[in-house]
Amino acid sequence: MKGFSSKFSKLFIIAVLFSCNNIFAQNSVDALRLGYEGLGYNARALGMGNSYIGLSDDGGAAFFNPAGWGLIKKIEFSGGLGIDSYSNNTQFFGNYSDNSKSSTSLNNLSFALPFPTVQGSLVFGISYHTNKDFNSTMKFSGFNPGNNSKIQDLNSFSNIPYDLYLTDPNYVTPINGRLNQSGAVTETGSINNWTFSGAIEAYKNLFVGLNLNFVTGSYSSNNDYYEDDTHGLYSNVETDPGNANTLGFQTFYLNKTLNWDLTGWNAKFGMIYQIEKIARVGATIQFPKTYTVKETFTENGYSQFTNYQYNLDQTKYSDNVQYDIITPYELAGGFSLNLSGLIFDAQATFIDYSQLKFDNADGLTVQYVNATNQNIQNTLKAVVNYNLGAEYTFPIIGLRLRAGYMVMPSAYQGDPSNFDKKYITGGVGYLADGAFGIDLAYAHGWWGGYWDNYGTNVSRVVQDIKDNKVILSMTYRF
Repeated sequence: MKGFSSKFSKLFIIAVLFSCNNIFAQNSVDALRLGYEGLGYNARALGMGNSYIGLSDDGGAAFFNPAGWGLIKKIEFSGGLGIDSYSNNTQFFGNYSDNSKSSTSLNNLSFALPFPTVQGSLVFGISYHTNKDFNSTMKFSGFNPGNNSKIQDLNSFSNIPYDLYLTDPNYVTPINGRLNQSGAVTETGSINNWTFSGAIEAYKNLFVGLNLNFVTGSYSSNNDYYEDDTHGLYSNVETDPGNANTLGFQTFYLNKTLNWDLTGWNAKFGMIYQIEKIARVGATIQFPKTYTVKETFTENGYSQFTNYQYNLDQTKYSDNVQYDIITPYELAGGFSLNLSGLIFDAQATFIDYSQLKFDNADGLTVQYVNATNQNIQNTLKAVVNYNLGAEYTFPIIGLRLRAGYMVMPSAYQGDPSNFDKKYITGGVGYLADGAFGIDLAYAHGWWGGYWDNYGTNVSRVVQDIKDNKVILSMTYRF
């Protein structure tokens, strides 16, 4: 049996250094998960590369520019569906794996109500929309020839290897890498918004508006990880000497699940100035979003030996915490130019991701929260997203063709350009008698990335990610 005093000593050290085993669930990746903007829900906008701040003359104003509500002249109701397909091609120690995941959802309902005015305009709007989802997937498998493993890494700060009898009583493991490593990560969830808006024509051709946005949502992650002695290097080794049950290590399995329940709110101010019927110039200020995260984090697993299996007591490795994630200001500007039915749009958005932060934590130490926020400031950077789009309306028949391009740079300092998210888009629309409209958009995105199972570049999964999105929107004005 393993020594009580040794175990107590290590527990004490871990408690002093880290406060709890599961505290590592909160980091810059979690902050960016909520800090990155999604692709929105408006088919016309997506078809034009989401270059919509200077246009926004429909229900898309709830996401892009609240001043756009003031351009709506008739009562308007709109809704739409979104289809997303995510694929991930991974490379891991020379092995390639493909995995994909898709989802379909009702992604928006909006209602605009213009009020009669002596001059100018006064419009109120309400919208429900899903501006982004978290659906993603990844698989990998390969033999790591190095003298390193997840077992060894965990043994430096966690009791998991000890509890699975992968070490001796003094926390020394005979396992020295050279294992086949494999796993899969699946993420699901979405952010749903209830947006209440108002816009007026404050001066001739100058429209200003405000969105007040309330957020609900969820996020779930399931991470399966395996290390297998496929070469039989430890078939004659007892990981806990004298304990015959630990003879012939075969497999180490670790499962991590993370579940978030999300609530939050924010506001956005916008303006649009219309230059005759030729051009529009728009700008927005999105104030920081405050997300309250109720998190449940659990680790479970087992060790398999020739004749015995040890299972982890997941109650020892479960945690419930609550904290806020606060996103930075977003400053954006754009314009649209209309040349006899041919519209060009361009916009840029400034976001300083180093200003993301954790706050109001319950269940996390102040020291850890401060250290995490400092790490965010040291590793993330400010970026400028840019969007370009065009739309041509065929006279008489009312058919509209669209195309666009957008770039969302990686928020991490030092990342190469292939880690930037890039999308090309296209779309088609039809407006009948100025009353009924239908719009269809398609976006294809691609970018690279990596996933470290532990350490830095010792067990790294290189990712080649593709994202395809289709949005169908319908609008009725009366």
